[in-house]
Parts: sequence; C-alpha cells; structure tokens
Amino acid sequence: MPDWYLQPGDTIERVTLHEEFGGRTQGGIGPSSKSGNVFVFTDPASGEQYGYIDTWRDDGCFHYTGEGQRGDQQMKSGNKAILQHEQDGRALRLFTGARGTVRYEGEFDLDTDQPWYTTDAPEVDPLQTRSVIVFRMRPKDVPAKPPKSKLDAVAGEPGVTEVPVEEQWTEKAFVNPSRDLFEAERREQKLVREYMTHLERQGHDVCRLKIVAPGEAKPLFTDLYDRTTGTLIEAKGSVKRESIRMAIGQLADYRRHVGDGPKELAVLLPSEPRPDLLALLKSQTITTVWPDRKTKFVSVTAD
Repeated sequence: MPDWYLQPGDTIERVTLHEEFGGRTQGGIGPSSKSGNVFVFTDPASGEQYGYIDTWRDDGCFHYTGEGQRGDQQMKSGNKAILQHEQDGRALRLFTGARGTVRYEGEFDLDTDQPWYTTDAPEVDPLQTRSVIVFRMRPKDVPAKPPKSKLDAVAGEPGVTEVPVEEQWTEKAFVNPSRDLFEAERREQKLVREYMTHLERQGHDVCRLKIVAPGEAKPLFTDLYDRTTGTLIEAKGSVKRESIRMAIGQLADYRRHVGDGPKELAVLLPSEPRPDLLALLKSQTITTVWPDRKTKFVSVTAD
C-alpha cells in the first residue's frame, strides 16, 4: 500500500489523489482497497443550501450526509464503506472540495455512541422530501472546529418553545432551504399574516411554537398558536384534499409533542372547502377557518 503523507491543511488535485491512493474519481465517497482508505469529500456551504447537513456541529463531530441522490438513502455502497471503515481496516479521511483542488481535513472515526442518524432532505422533485443518512464523524488527529450550522443556533435542546411569527423560520427552510416558494405557499404566508392580524385586533395573544423532537436534527414550526384560546393552527394555501390531509397529519404530530397545552386544533384555508372535506375536519375534531368579506373570517367548529 502507498504510504500516506498528506497532513491536515494540505491541498492536492483530486485526480492526483486517486492516481496515488485509489478510490472513486467522482462522487462524495471514495473507498479504496489500494491504500486502505475511505475518502469523503464535502462542500458544506453548497450542501446546507440544499438541505444537506455537511458541517461541524456543537457536539464536536463533523456531520456528513451520505450518498444517494434519489429516494431514501440506503446503508450500502459508499455509505456502508463509511460505516464499516474500521472493521474493514480502512482510514476515514475527510476532504473539503469535490473536484479540482481539494483540502485534506484529517482522519476521522465514527462516534461510538451514535455513528449515524437519518433526517429529511429534498428530493429531485422539489415538492417531495426523502430520508437521508447523516454520519457523525469525530476527528482523530485534529481538534474539532467551532460549529457552523444554523441548526445549533435555532434548534436547541429537545422541547417546545414559543417563538415570534417569522416567515424565515419554517420547516421547509431547514429541509429544503434553496427551493423557491410555490404559489400555494405564498398564499399560505399571506393568509397567516392576515389571520394573525385579525386575532390580534380581537385582543388575542398569538405566537408560533418551535418543536424539537428527541433524536431529530431539524425543528418543527407551527404556523400559529393562539395563546388566548390554546389553539394550534395549521395553514394551507389550497383547499384540495391532499393539502387538508397533510394539515391533519401535521396538527396530530405537533399536538403529541406539545402535550396538554393546546385545547383546540384549527386548519386555516384560503376558501371554504368542499362539504366532504369539511366533514373530514369535523370528524377529527378540527375547526375550519377561511376568509370572508363580511366577517373577515368564518370559523366552523368541530362540534
């Protein structure tokens, strides 16, 4: 096997690296039997822009999203090579950059307590998400670097926190931050602002809830939480069945984390839904709200 000579901070052309030490010349993970290494290549700024987690976190580990561009990622191929690098007798080596000149960051091992976890990331179809593998890589020959992920600043410890109503704090902003808003989502944002103003004019105290579930990397955010009535509110920019089904599921997810706090659930829609969909919401004990010219907003309770 060729002797390893690179030191942390050294740069090398990726083509030259593979000529000398083997491994795949393309992609983010390059296992090599020629030199007993697993090479991992990352571009943290680009990765996080697209909802990937490739960055130092406040746990002292470098979190690295595995390979597989379509569908849920599986523990095979390069991902399996990372997971089994130690038992295969290979060194796990991290580089910054994916093509051209790359910088060697050092040798890593997987964290013994939690080597990897899964989280959501965007699919090729921007409307869809998928499950991706994230490895927790702990440095062996270099000190951990300061955390750079906005998740550390925003997510925090597991639990439920009241936060201001800010547009940039959305679940989509963490799962797929580079995606443009669709028209239904723009309507949804406008609807949330109008309803918040309506509630505040009635003297209600309104905020949002940030939910960090145990073991989850990314936070959840409710659209609105009416403190005065104890109502969790999920807004949708469309009255189609798929949107209403999704709203029901989201409210159920939020409520199980929030516990006994919310007294009511409500779905905020841009217009009156079809009778069967209104009946669906009633069957789940969910109030339906939509704008009306005369009364500002119509509210149909689940009773």
